Amino acid sequence: MPGENLSRDEAQERAALLSVDGYDVSLDLRSATGDRDDESAPRTFRSVTTIRFRCAEPGATSFADLVAPSVTAVSLNGRDLDPGEVFDGARILLEDLAAENELVVDAQCAYSRTGEGMHRFVDPEDGEVYLYTQYEPADSRRVFANFEQPDLKAPFRFEVRAPEGWVVWSNGVGELTGGVWKFAETKPISTYITAVVAGPYHYVTDSYERVLEDGTRLEIPLGAMCRKGLAPYFDADDVFLVTKQGLDFFHDHFDYPYPFGKYDQAFVPEYNLGAMENPGLVTFREEYIFRGRVTQASYERRANVILHEMAHMWFGDLVTMVWWDDLWLKESFADFMGTFSLAEATRFTNGWVTFANNRKAWAYRADQLPSTHPITADIRDLEDAKLNFDGITYAKGASVLKQLVAYVGRDAFLEGARRYFKRNAYGNTRLGDLLSVLEETSGRDLATWSRAWLETAGVNSLTPQVILSADGRITELSVLQEAAESHPELRPHRVAVGLYRSEAGALTRYARAEVDVFGPRTVVGELAGSAAPDLVLVNDDDLTYCKIRFDETSLATLRSHLGDITDPLARALCWSALWNLTRDALMPARDFIDLVLRFAGRESDIGVLQMLHAWADSALTFYAAPEWRETGARLLADGALKELRLAEPGSQHQLTWARFFAAVASSEADLQLLQGLLEGTAKIDGLDVDQELRWTLLEPLAAHGAADESDLAAELARDDTASGKRHQVRCLAARPSAAVKAQAWASVVESDALSNALVEATIAGFTQPSRRELLAPYAATYFAAIERVWAERSIQIGMDVVKGLFPSLQDSPETLDATDAWLAAHESAAPALRRLVLEARDDLARTLRGQTCDRAAAV
Repeated sequence: MPGENLSRDEAQERAALLSVDGYDVSLDLRSATGDRDDESAPRTFRSVTTIRFRCAEPGATSFADLVAPSVTAVSLNGRDLDPGEVFDGARILLEDLAAENELVVDAQCAYSRTGEGMHRFVDPEDGEVYLYTQYEPADSRRVFANFEQPDLKAPFRFEVRAPEGWVVWSNGVGELTGGVWKFAETKPISTYITAVVAGPYHYVTDSYERVLEDGTRLEIPLGAMCRKGLAPYFDADDVFLVTKQGLDFFHDHFDYPYPFGKYDQAFVPEYNLGAMENPGLVTFREEYIFRGRVTQASYERRANVILHEMAHMWFGDLVTMVWWDDLWLKESFADFMGTFSLAEATRFTNGWVTFANNRKAWAYRADQLPSTHPITADIRDLEDAKLNFDGITYAKGASVLKQLVAYVGRDAFLEGARRYFKRNAYGNTRLGDLLSVLEETSGRDLATWSRAWLETAGVNSLTPQVILSADGRITELSVLQEAAESHPELRPHRVAVGLYRSEAGALTRYARAEVDVFGPRTVVGELAGSAAPDLVLVNDDDLTYCKIRFDETSLATLRSHLGDITDPLARALCWSALWNLTRDALMPARDFIDLVLRFAGRESDIGVLQMLHAWADSALTFYAAPEWRETGARLLADGALKELRLAEPGSQHQLTWARFFAAVASSEADLQLLQGLLEGTAKIDGLDVDQELRWTLLEPLAAHGAADESDLAAELARDDTASGKRHQVRCLAARPSAAVKAQAWASVVESDALSNALVEATIAGFTQPSRRELLAPYAATYFAAIERVWAERSIQIGMDVVKGLFPSLQDSPETLDATDAWLAAHESAAPALRRLVLEARDDLARTLRGQTCDRAAAV
């Protein structure tokens, strides 16, 4: 990987020197199918690229980017260059540049099995081959020669030769002429959002029409595609419904017509991300096509992703950051606009509840790691960029934008966005470009706000302090603001403070005040004289980004009446705050689990319920004292089974409790019930055990030794699909056997034969918490292997291995010491690798603090 890195300084130097007029890219993908003489060599395709570009300093030297097994020919301005002299495996040296230049590169590029570049997938169900590209931040150079940085935009013309019977898609409209797919030239875009999808995909079409304010008619052809094997499950109508709702919303608010012609959406296999905003050809992970019954939370998540990617057509594609320092300019906005449009334009009107409970949890975790960074980050190179697609860039950034809307006003914010698009269309921007238009439209000086929120790291805690009079009324209510010692910045917060009281079995709000919090203590004068509350909720309505804390009275109320809170957003905020207390070792894990057991059954929001299950599982796995785990597991399994039996037959709550019961089942009776549900000898009224749920039930049986290899082979025979294969691989690696763990480890760490999806599945099965002793031998092996893995494998696989196989389940001071020893001995290791290890070390230290807190609760 180091030879493939690109630094910010190099990119700035090249951008000052070069400007690109256009690309012609010709790909021959006919090699994607058929047998080969040498199966051990990389399967390759021919890539011929012509780049027309200008140089500000004739005679200067620069380079083009290309990662390929071999280069057949290179010519610069008609002069043939020796590939052996100018190509080093990642760069093509370009010397003595003219004022106007034409570079032609003829290369053999490799198909990918890691989801980076031109990914090739063979469907085990029917043997069909499917291709798609994924580039962000810098993998288009694995498919064609280019200048791989976001600020060297240019128009692209693609042409593709493909196997007979295939269909090919790219960013522009294409047609098959003389055996070649030729695509319309794009608008000026960055290399990382170009795209090609090719294969025998199942394709559905629709269209969107709108009359614009000037009277012209906008027509956008819509398409959606997936593998043929998923076609029976593909609910394209719902995809198109959300797509049209999103296009309506963004045209209503952005006053800039969708600029990229058609709008195709491809659901592709073995995808590393949720989705990618390639203009005119958005790609999604195919898991958003549901083979079995799922809850509304899954449909909401898919709708949110569709809208997130659509927002990128303006924030990111039309206007793009200069360098990855300002990645937030697209990702924070897309994350915010995705939820904004979800809540206002679709059936998922509680989108902000999910955001508060789910998305912000990601941000809070990331912002307390040693690698936390300002939203506007310091991105030194491409490895830094890859790791900064994180909870801060996305969810914290979106949270801060939500507060900015409250601060400057919705109308001013949207008018600022409109001016931003018009001034910078097809160009590149920095932080200041956005702030300047928002200052124009709002009349506010945003420099101080930006320094506090965008240019510093860390999360503040807000705690209410209530002083009551003798007659039980509020004499003074203040909000105390704190910050971690490592990031001591106290920020301005626009918050709502809600007062709640319990009456007739309901905990409802009876008073609310908005206030600007500054410094360590802010008095909320408007609430003086109010009746004494049972619960004070700072950051009610979730206006700001902070960790909510409680005074003693409020915490006692939640312990007794959390399920009585009638407002779903307020309830979600309280759950989130309690989880943060648990992670911060301020609430024993067993107390949090007790709250889940007593109140989760009353949770109406299915997305919140699913998060509570995940948090309870994490509380038991990581933060509970080891000597209490067996008791906690029994309590969780019994509680889950009780709620499963009480849930309305056929409801999404029943399905959610069934999955949770499977996740925590461990006793012989639990496993017998799972086995009975699989075999049909046990029945829970209304619970449909479809194929996806069958795999969910099989995994704990495999992990506890109640399902063997033959059982899993039989299930694969029943579900011999790509999805079935991933499930089987995970279940195989979950089995409680030293030999199984050794084989799983070797298949991931010592071999690169597995695809990215099967690497992910193997790691998930390997790291089962039920038999920690089987993983103990791999702690030392992990530290011995990771630097080699990082050097030899792609960055995506390197990240999967380093994060996924860290010995977090060996939760002891000895593992912490081993981690510190590795860090001390590898100070010169790749910064991105050290960052991943530092983050894992922080999680482990947090685990140990949580266990200490939980152990103290038993005294």
